[in-house]
Amino acid sequence: MTGPAVRAWRAVAGAIALSVFTCSATAQPNLEYAVKAEYLAKLPPFIDWPPGSFDAPDAPINLCLLGSDPFGAQLNRAAGAEVMSRVIAVRRLPSPDLAGACHILYLGSGQTLPEALSNRPVLTVSDSEAIPAMIQFVVRQNHVRFVIDEGAARRAGLHISAKLLALALSVKRGPP
Repeated sequence: MTGPAVRAWRAVAGAIALSVFTCSATAQPNLEYAVKAEYLAKLPPFIDWPPGSFDAPDAPINLCLLGSDPFGAQLNRAAGAEVMSRVIAVRRLPSPDLAGACHILYLGSGQTLPEALSNRPVLTVSDSEAIPAMIQFVVRQNHVRFVIDEGAARRAGLHISAKLLALALSVKRGPP
């Protein structure tokens, strides 16, 4: 390449780099929820549900969202993924009354724990300190982390793997 061609190539490369940098800088909330969506999709192998939690040996793992949906299409990528010989089914619930059919329930902002879940083995997840959940997403030093309420999980009949507990920012043991 000659001098003008090299300068033109550098200008195009610089413009592309600038646009990528600008997009990533302005898309931080989207990146945060993309990471949280990945976490939600990766949780099932680390959770043991009690016998009878699934209708059939090949029944899907129902990953449900209740309330506002900050994930959009990002969580849809998990739908159909095979985990533990089951597929993940993503469901957006119009009513808390339907939460009993869930295996993992993300509680969006402004939600409370549905009363129907008091005796059901449903893993609850939130990113709001105001919403009591078994797993709570938190952002620390620009990284999505999580805290686990192991006592609440045990009371619901769930067992959380020691591997997941070791990755948590903190673990609340609580009474069984």
